[in-house]
Amino acid sequence: MNGNHFMSKLLDGVDVEWKPLGDVVTVKTGGAVNKQKISDNPGPYAVINSGREPLGFINDWNTENDPIGITSRGAGVGSITWQEGRYFRGNLNYAVTIKPEEKVQVRYLYHLLLQMQSEIQALCTFDGIPALNAGNLKELKIPIPYPENPDRSLQIQAEIVRILDAFTKLTAELTAELSARKKQYNYYRDKLLSFEDCEVEWKRLGAEDIGKFIRGGGLQKKDFTETGVGCIHYGQIYTHYGTYANTTKTCVSEAFAQKAKKAHSGDLVIATTSENDDDVCKAVAWLGSEDIAVSSDACIYRHNLNPKYVSYFFQTEHFQKQKRPFITGTKVRRVNADNLAKILIPVPRMQEQERIVSILDKFDALTNSIADGLPREIKLRQKQYEYYRDMLLSFPKVEEGDT
Repeated sequence: MNGNHFMSKLLDGVDVEWKPLGDVVTVKTGGAVNKQKISDNPGPYAVINSGREPLGFINDWNTENDPIGITSRGAGVGSITWQEGRYFRGNLNYAVTIKPEEKVQVRYLYHLLLQMQSEIQALCTFDGIPALNAGNLKELKIPIPYPENPDRSLQIQAEIVRILDAFTKLTAELTAELSARKKQYNYYRDKLLSFEDCEVEWKRLGAEDIGKFIRGGGLQKKDFTETGVGCIHYGQIYTHYGTYANTTKTCVSEAFAQKAKKAHSGDLVIATTSENDDDVCKAVAWLGSEDIAVSSDACIYRHNLNPKYVSYFFQTEHFQKQKRPFITGTKVRRVNADNLAKILIPVPRMQEQERIVSILDKFDALTNSIADGLPREIKLRQKQYEYYRDMLLSFPKVEEGDT
């Protein structure tokens, strides 16, 4: 049966009542929690607070079989959370609990709230700390099919849930496989680049016969142009680039490029500033044929090693351990080029560097490539889910004043 025909038949002539969310659910804030409390009281229960993923795990729980939450404050305000079983709901997460007398399936409401994300975001305020007022949230109107026939309503809801859960299950399986692949990739990368089973010389990154660091220039986002000379801004290293690149996302004018600090083909471009310790010193190997401009808060590493080999080494736990003592700053975390030069890197023969790169490239393609690999498949499945979710849950609204 054609999918669209099936959907239209399922929803043909469905009578719908739009009810305020507050008539269907109770909205209640979770308990106070912070990272220190979690650290002092480790345990098996997930802490759900201002993000979709657990903030950590604690030895206490305040929620059981009440899986739906909505982030009430912070950068993730308005996000829908789902956590099964027992867990600790934090004070930046609203419990959205269906009232016992209401004939509404919990998974139906979950998918519905995801479909209404833009409307929930419109209720949030962004002056200062982003926030979602519970009173405003309760006014959000949600569609209930067949309000006069609860059994039929639950049947329709169950069928919608069955269809949408099939897509989310497939996406979850692919995501779990991707996570396993990433763990495998990280394990082999660290294993290959630790050289535990063979002798290799370790040298400082800044050793005279290995490489040197060059600080980036005054490139800012306002200097970007549609065409011209390629450039890398330090912020793009976190959001756009992977281990290596041969094209840039943005350009600068020829005139600006003449006075800019530039990376040559084979250089690494390293972000020396970040908001967190894990991201600082994220690096991308520039493999394009042309020189490119590099911003401040980044540095260029010019060396005589295999560029990908060095970039992969920057991802290892061995590199992370060495960089941590050099991190400075409070809100903004940074590592300066002089300290980067002190970090040790294993330097095998070029043939061995190339062999390691060949192995890691295969893992990298599978786990990180949007064009070819699991991330592309997950992205396609997510779009498919959203398409059917919108089709199934976009009920016609009755205008004010209509009877």
